Amino acid sequence: MPENTEKYTYTQNRELSWLHFNQRVLEEAADDTVPLIERLKFVSIFCSNLDEFFMVRVGSLFDVNLVSPHEIDNKTGLTSAEQLKLIYSAVPCLIEEKEEIYDSLMAALHPHGIIDADYEDLTYEQQDYVKQYYSSSVLPILSPIIVGSHHPVPHLVSKDLYIAALLYNKKEKEAIGIIPVPESLPRYLMMEGTNGTFIRMENIILHWASALFGSYKVLESCVIAVTRNADIRFDDEKFEDSEDDFRSRVQKLLKKRDFLSVMRLEIGQKVSASFAEALRKLVSMELNQVYFDSCPLNMKYVYQLEGELTTTQKQALLYKPYTPRWPEDLERNQGIIGQVQKKDRLLFFPFDSVNPFLNMLNEAADRPDVVSIKITLYRIASLSKVAQALCRAAENGKQVVVLIELRARFDEANNVAWSKLMEESGCQVIYGIKDYKCHSKICLITMQNRGRLSYITQIGTGNYNEKTNAMYTDLSLMTASTAIGEDATAFFQNMLVNNLNGEYRELLVSPYGIKNGLLDMMDEQIQKGKGGYICIKANSITEREVIDKLREASRAGVKIQLIIRSICCILPGVLGETDNIEVTSIVGRYLEHARIYYFGHGEEAKIYIASADLMTRNLNRRVEIAAPIHDSRIRDQLHRILTTQLSDNTKASFICSDGTYLRKHPEEGGKAISCQDAFMKESLHQKYTEILPAEDPGVKETKPSFFDWLKGLFHRSK
Repeated sequence: MPENTEKYTYTQNRELSWLHFNQRVLEEAADDTVPLIERLKFVSIFCSNLDEFFMVRVGSLFDVNLVSPHEIDNKTGLTSAEQLKLIYSAVPCLIEEKEEIYDSLMAALHPHGIIDADYEDLTYEQQDYVKQYYSSSVLPILSPIIVGSHHPVPHLVSKDLYIAALLYNKKEKEAIGIIPVPESLPRYLMMEGTNGTFIRMENIILHWASALFGSYKVLESCVIAVTRNADIRFDDEKFEDSEDDFRSRVQKLLKKRDFLSVMRLEIGQKVSASFAEALRKLVSMELNQVYFDSCPLNMKYVYQLEGELTTTQKQALLYKPYTPRWPEDLERNQGIIGQVQKKDRLLFFPFDSVNPFLNMLNEAADRPDVVSIKITLYRIASLSKVAQALCRAAENGKQVVVLIELRARFDEANNVAWSKLMEESGCQVIYGIKDYKCHSKICLITMQNRGRLSYITQIGTGNYNEKTNAMYTDLSLMTASTAIGEDATAFFQNMLVNNLNGEYRELLVSPYGIKNGLLDMMDEQIQKGKGGYICIKANSITEREVIDKLREASRAGVKIQLIIRSICCILPGVLGETDNIEVTSIVGRYLEHARIYYFGHGEEAKIYIASADLMTRNLNRRVEIAAPIHDSRIRDQLHRILTTQLSDNTKASFICSDGTYLRKHPEEGGKAISCQDAFMKESLHQKYTEILPAEDPGVKETKPSFFDWLKGLFHRSK
């Protein structure tokens, strides 16, 4: 048992918390109110989430276990080996649940003409069509390998698909055959004359695998995939001061990703014990790292399948299309800069269009009084309109400074490519600070009129990425505040000289400012006791100091409402520790991504939007920015967001004191509230038709809330 177990009574392991969250994603695939293809997408999202989890988190634990096996998790006291054991034992139950949901979805899609067929299920004409396609387009590019003394084990690329075969020859010797499924081939072949009958490429090759190994007889065959450690530690590399060297080093490290250790072996169907054992030895895995999964081992094809649907199928199987609206408080035919100079503006993605910000950036590129544009970029779109506007501004003679983070995991190659293009256009490109990823979202436009400087500062919670702006809920503040503009100027000056410890009047900047600011604001609420209130919306919370301070606030009687989508290492409702903490998680059509910090009540409340989650990495090892909200109208808008989300009873769940989730439901006869549906129907920028009481999120209800009932249940059970 770890020492001082008391400090672990109100915390949970981040990896197990994340697995609980991903199970919530899977629950959306089982929700009958979600259209069928959208449910299939949630299965795909669950799978890709789990893939990345093994690549990054499990890979990181694997490295820690090799280098520092006695290091313990500060939320549970578990070593990395103990955490790995728990993870590997927890995953099979999730796979079983996924298989059940997937099978039910495919059965429900069958009447709509969507059929994932095996070769044997096809008609004679369809089989003939597949055979001709296989002979002309697939067979010529296949490369079967028999593993042996002359053919060592081939390198298996992470998450690529392979056909594995158990072979037997006349000399009564067994061998393993491997057939890579070529990436150049489509993921499936659609049957002509149908509205959705298809056969996946791996199943086509699997059908003819027995004919591909010469004199060897194929005893068994299956589809396999491996998942490799992708946790390249850029921060541990000692890069040269030269920015070009840094960029080339990142490019070289990317090539190493496919050759890191295998974390998981997936086998596409049940096989004999001897075949499974041979495959396990082939990739040097432990038994608990091998998973049998009857679902497709790569479900990215689901998004391509959406494009094959007829209009009728789309209406029945997909969400009704939603077009982000132009905010009602911004005029379309006027410059955005002039409108922001009159009053602060807030964009709420994906419900608001990103076009006002893009228009402002393009306007700045052309205005003669704009002298500079400075921006931080973390993940940008492959055809980024933001980057294009920056290039045009530089070509127009503006000073354009771009702090681009090359170490944004899985987006490194795209960021490298854009950094080159922006440099060629005349932008000054810098690559952040050694050992600290720059995750902040800030854009500063500086203007000069008659010798006087003025500023437009945009600060957001999400990336400058038009693709994710349409998929993630995020906030974007545009302000002409001189104080914030001067802070933004100081921020970029500090980044250029690697100064992380700058002083700011308005902004909170990590790695030193945000955590200290949060702890100070929590202390202020602790002094108020039962009159205090804290509401924080973020993606995750793992930082131990923040967790302990929230527990201290709870014990002081402060009401605390957390809206945490993903990892939550603090356990609410633990008697004597976190009784006054409620944690809500929302998983819906759009990925909840905005960060809001809200302390206190009414006009005295301190409100911030931020790029930072309450995670150790965000608060201690990244450059992040939180901006205060002073404009009363925008404060009301943020209050509205929090109030609506806390009242969600269709897509929200409470986290229980054991870390599991309990789905919220409308009271009998009560109104069903989906916060995302509400935001799609009604803009934050117009006068509301009141759906909910316009009170502080922290004001107690006149009747017992569900949280009060749940807390009472915990008390009674204890």
